[in-house]
Amino acid sequence: MIFDANALCRAGELLDHRGSAPVRLSAGLWLACLSHGRCGVQGGREGPLLLEPGCLLLTSEALVLCPTLPCRLAGVRFAGALADQVAAALDGTVAEDGGRCPGAADALALLASGRAAPSPSFCFDLLCRAARLDEAPPRVAPLAAQAMAAIRKNYASLYGVDELAAALGVSKGHLVRSFKAAAGITPGRYLTSVRVEAAKQLLRSTDAPLDLVASLAGFSCANYLCRVFKAETGCTPAAWRAAPGPGDGAPALPMDEIYV
Repeated sequence: MIFDANALCRAGELLDHRGSAPVRLSAGLWLACLSHGRCGVQGGREGPLLLEPGCLLLTSEALVLCPTLPCRLAGVRFAGALADQVAAALDGTVAEDGGRCPGAADALALLASGRAAPSPSFCFDLLCRAARLDEAPPRVAPLAAQAMAAIRKNYASLYGVDELAAALGVSKGHLVRSFKAAAGITPGRYLTSVRVEAAKQLLRSTDAPLDLVASLAGFSCANYLCRVFKAETGCTPAAWRAAPGPGDGAPALPMDEIYV
């Protein structure tokens, strides 16, 4: 029996929208990200929604996206058996901070703009990440929750805990103590883990060079990425990229070239 990757997960339709015109999403499993502007969502069972910059939208419903400010939207409609399973399990439409899925917004932008080819492996990895959006996040102390959200949203550009504490209006010491009491780790350690996770997703889903992966994940250079990645995962970025991806034991699928 020959394994058909396209039957499992593929891109059925791509969205790359700029401007103020309404956008109609056909019925099917869509993942979209709003990178700029603001956008209303109409037609879902939950009623109207408003997307802010950085939001991810996961839906299996036919929707109309109505920009209230000029928008940049990137998205993909998944097709295949896995997409059908996720759509069947999804309860309506989910709109969440894109920081809950590190790397998803970057992957969508690459895919929609044509800088990454919509290979089955790229779509499979992206869909596996997106499927976690409807999981309820654990409750944590307000300051720690704000810090986590800020880290997930700004991990690529955040210089460190000092900048994070200043942005939240608290001292570094107070932030570190509160964060560790709530999460069991320091905010610096959490920032590193988010960056490593973003790097893992980019390595698995694209053929981008290490310098670009490092930049997108928030590391200063490829050498620093390699050192931290090895310390965190026990393997090099190259070894992680070459290893079979997560899933049901199917063979690793070839990656398409990414143009930057």
